[in-house]
Amino acid sequence: MKNIRNFCIIAHIDHGKSTLADRLLEFTNTIQVTEGQMLDDMDLEKERGITIKSHAIQMEYSYKGEKYILNLIDTPGHVDFSYEVSRSIAACEGALLIVDASQGVQAQTISNLYMAIEHDLEIIPVINKCDMASAMPEEVEDEIVELLGCKREEIIRASGKTGMGVEEILAAVIERVPHPVGDEEAPLQALIFDSVFNSFRGIIAYFKIVNGVIRKGDKVKFFNTGKEYDADEIGVLKMDMVPRQELRTGDVGYIISGIKTSKEVKVGDTITHIARPCKEAIAGFEEVKPMVFAGVYPIEAEDFEDLRSSLEKLQLNDASLTFQPESSLALGFGFRCGFLGLLHMEIVQERLDREFDMNVITTVPNVSYNIYDKQGNMTEVHNPGSMPDPTMIDRIEEPYIRASVITTTDYIGPIMTLCLGKRGELVKQEYISGNRVEIYYDMPLGEIVIDFYDKLKSISKGYASFDYHSNGFRPSKLVKLDILLNGEPVDALSTLTHFDNAYELGRRMCEKLKDLIPRQQFDIAIQAAIGAKIISRETIKAVRKDVTAKCYGGDVSRKRKLLEKQKRGKKRMKQIGNVEVPQKAFLAVLKLD
Repeated sequence: MKNIRNFCIIAHIDHGKSTLADRLLEFTNTIQVTEGQMLDDMDLEKERGITIKSHAIQMEYSYKGEKYILNLIDTPGHVDFSYEVSRSIAACEGALLIVDASQGVQAQTISNLYMAIEHDLEIIPVINKCDMASAMPEEVEDEIVELLGCKREEIIRASGKTGMGVEEILAAVIERVPHPVGDEEAPLQALIFDSVFNSFRGIIAYFKIVNGVIRKGDKVKFFNTGKEYDADEIGVLKMDMVPRQELRTGDVGYIISGIKTSKEVKVGDTITHIARPCKEAIAGFEEVKPMVFAGVYPIEAEDFEDLRSSLEKLQLNDASLTFQPESSLALGFGFRCGFLGLLHMEIVQERLDREFDMNVITTVPNVSYNIYDKQGNMTEVHNPGSMPDPTMIDRIEEPYIRASVITTTDYIGPIMTLCLGKRGELVKQEYISGNRVEIYYDMPLGEIVIDFYDKLKSISKGYASFDYHSNGFRPSKLVKLDILLNGEPVDALSTLTHFDNAYELGRRMCEKLKDLIPRQQFDIAIQAAIGAKIISRETIKAVRKDVTAKCYGGDVSRKRKLLEKQKRGKKRMKQIGNVEVPQKAFLAVLKLD
């Protein structure tokens, strides 16, 4: 056990984690690196150049005549996948904190660092991309020393591209990261930190052994669900799975036991033996708190059950996705899903399409609100459709977040304007080093879910980085904005919004829908309403057939007779007309600017 090291790589987006992981794998002769980012194996990850899933892999390395086993977990850098990072951190004893030499410390670096420090991980600071012309290793070292309080000589300079500093990193991992502690004689305790669905083998769970030993063929049970299984196959994770006869304390591996139903595997659960069970489960990580809610509906009503099984399989591989069934008047039966952010929602939608061939409609994303009635009872509302009658409501509370934005001083003005426009309140600002400043804001979560991050990136030319955590609920003056088509409310388009923004939002939604809904044989009225009060209206004019085409010459009364007949027909149509709303209209409402 003293020759095992478990460590993860944490950093902000685009600081070169996966590239450096490739160099480590190459240097320890674990694999031949043929293309970039060997660990990012999902198509989506390759296309977008981001890491979405944590990836665990085992390396063997000889150092000073001794052989060491290094278990590396490469983690995502985006704030929407921070739950992946927290689970990886729970399975490690050390972390490489990677900072880009040309960009310095950014928001996500700090938040991931605090997460690692809370779990008492040994932090090894690494400055990456030192070979670039724009690198400023001296300044970045100052920032790291200030942030971590470490000595300058503890910081390793490296480059994922050229392979510089890789040897020093491996030496530092072996020297500084503590080996796992545990008792091999104690009853088995293993923490599940991830799982995947395989259509041939059932569900494969990844775990880290905290105490005890597991052998092939052992009878095991999952502590929280109480289900019992045989360990058909256990092994370690290289690029592929490598079966082993036994795994001991401190090892990271996988178990296949022919589990078919996805509900039986919970990330954060403990595996133990049936014969000698452990007394208590391992204190894992906290339950995930979704930030953004949106309805996901199948395009064909009969695909509802397929969508349910697809979401369950996806949830195995992405534990931060939560869902529950709901129904909508306009879209039929579907699910209300909870996501960690907009990028997460987009990725889930893409994965449903690619991996499970599910075509879905996603409604306008919103957050959950607490609604108090006149008697003082509270209900939690996730979608505007389930809001009680306005006359019954005493007050509505909306979730707030504490946002931290790190930027250079050049962009403070525009960023403050943006935050104030989103009803933000400035808490404080601190200068980190040189011309970099960290600004803290309290903001309503509902304001940032849709386009805040994109706008922040564009006004700061990509230099601002952003991170947030939830900060309780506050009372707010919110109203429900309904969209009516020919007098019928479309519940998939209704939103909860602040009273001051309602008029402007209603007007923009009506204009946008006017462009997107195709013309029909009758006039379509698009209206935005708060309760019974209409605040905006657009009309899509009817397409009409040229009924007078066959009248060439002759008296004008013949034409008028045909037009009158058409007019009567139109009147009759208007009363029974049904409006078709295309899928892109639901999505376009999100990107109103």
